[in-house]
Amino acid sequence: MKLKNIAIVAHVDHGKTTLVDQLLKQSGLFSAHEAMVERVMDSGELEKERGITIKAKNCAIRWQETKINLLDTPGHADFGGEVERALMMVDGILLLVDASEGPLPQTRFVLSKALERDIRVAVFINKVDRPDERIDEVRSEVEDLLLEIASNCGHDIDLDIPFYYGSGRTGYASKDKDRREGSLEPLLDFLVSDYYPAPKVDAEGPAQLLVTNLSYSNYLGALMVGRIQRGTIHNTKQIMWIGKDQKPKTFKVTSLQIFAGLGMATVESASAGEIAIISGFETAEIGDTLCAPEKPEALPRIEVEPPTVSVQVSVNTGPLSGREGEYLTSRRLEEFLIDAIRKNVSLKYEPTEDPKVFILKARGELQVAVVFEEIRREGFELMIARPQVITKEIDGVLMEPFERLVLDVPNESTGAIAEKMAIRKGKMEAMSPFGEGRTRMEFTVPSRGLIGYRSTFLTDTKGQGLMSSYFVGYEPHVGKMLARQNGALISDRAGKMTPYALFNVLNSGKQFVLPGEQSYEGQVVGEHTRPNDLNLNVCREKHLTSVRTAGKDENIILPPIPHRTLDWALDWIDEDEWVEVTPKSIRVRKKELNQNLRTVRR
Repeated sequence: MKLKNIAIVAHVDHGKTTLVDQLLKQSGLFSAHEAMVERVMDSGELEKERGITIKAKNCAIRWQETKINLLDTPGHADFGGEVERALMMVDGILLLVDASEGPLPQTRFVLSKALERDIRVAVFINKVDRPDERIDEVRSEVEDLLLEIASNCGHDIDLDIPFYYGSGRTGYASKDKDRREGSLEPLLDFLVSDYYPAPKVDAEGPAQLLVTNLSYSNYLGALMVGRIQRGTIHNTKQIMWIGKDQKPKTFKVTSLQIFAGLGMATVESASAGEIAIISGFETAEIGDTLCAPEKPEALPRIEVEPPTVSVQVSVNTGPLSGREGEYLTSRRLEEFLIDAIRKNVSLKYEPTEDPKVFILKARGELQVAVVFEEIRREGFELMIARPQVITKEIDGVLMEPFERLVLDVPNESTGAIAEKMAIRKGKMEAMSPFGEGRTRMEFTVPSRGLIGYRSTFLTDTKGQGLMSSYFVGYEPHVGKMLARQNGALISDRAGKMTPYALFNVLNSGKQFVLPGEQSYEGQVVGEHTRPNDLNLNVCREKHLTSVRTAGKDENIILPPIPHRTLDWALDWIDEDEWVEVTPKSIRVRKKELNQNLRTVRR
């Protein structure tokens, strides 16, 4: 049977996972009577909740005597490390582009990485049935982008790239841009055609595999995933592991599997070009090599784009520590961080002088929030500081990371966006009309200017704006930047918060807490209307009197409180605050709890 390894890549929300659903369905993987879950590849709990792909995943379909190993990749820039890893296992990519939005930052990122590795590219313009489709313009934009990336690539690239048009949700594809019906058979026929090459591997030599992903099975233990670059790997036979320190160890393969449909199938042997799942060795890392004991040769390790954001994380030292979580110690927290960076090469971590505090380095705020959301769901209590950008000193000049920010906004929001970007030291690079009543704006902005900006952006665009960015490099530091403009409302004592007390401080600002919740001195209960911090008594109870008249008691009505998520808290906090995270609650607190040792000036 022939073999093809193909990744489906695109910007976030352009329809990769929905297209994979239809490819699985129409290739005959599911019987007519079988019910199929929507976005079946987004199997993680967080992926289902957020509606985005976080981890690259494999599946396999069979079409016309060919097995296609399909990789579904994340579309968000923060998870670019997953895309870079996936590209090391494939020989071709199918690039999805929205028929209305066109190529966006992550489109550029994955295309440049694919062309650098000389991977075959084909384009599928998705959602052609949108009422605001711009098919011809989008095709022209994709061709311009391909030309621009190819001219900076350093080697010859064939730009005679096929285009397909269709709808992943409805399930049809065609080379005719005007067709609005049919099936995905033309696309499936294309995926198994000679356009996508068979894996470029050595089938005859001694076995060799680069570990590009890690997983875990309760039954088999640690699982190593990678494409076999050379030779054949056999189940129950000896194989050699070579890690970062180049000290080889030999172990026995206890299980050898390949991808079959949505699951895995155990096999006796797997040959070069196949993506294999191997167990039998517990301490492997991404980038390690497995090879034949008679020829111990290590493959080049995986190198991905460096992290641009760092965040301090600490064990929970607050007064309510230990009430809601199972794990509290720095040892358990460090174990989880080590496990997280083993499974994701774009994460880095380091200890600090304080044994309770660690530093996690990542690609962006969303990646940080996802890592810590997974930690809290495992029963941890911890505290997280405001994310900081990672600066460098080059030739005596302090440099900081910059991003290219692409915004798609309603016309009436452009003034507010330009004003907010100027405060964040953003420089406008382009502005053009985009569809009916919308404008596309592009800025070059320091990465730290985007920390905490997403919620402001959604407010300014009334929830109708689309925001995406990609890392462009390091440029000279632009100086001090204003963080949150308003101060915090802070509880000045411990106790249970009462409706009476919260109602009487409504004029002071926006509240984050509910009556009946436990508070402590130093806990942030809201955002002040002014720039300074304000200490409040939110536990005061109404004194009883003997007078009872109809007009004596006020009807206490408190406004609705927005849902406190980890993303919201990391956006909102300032440098002198922690986000306290437990399996049940998210609170904001001052780093210094005692109000006598704190300043209220900002």
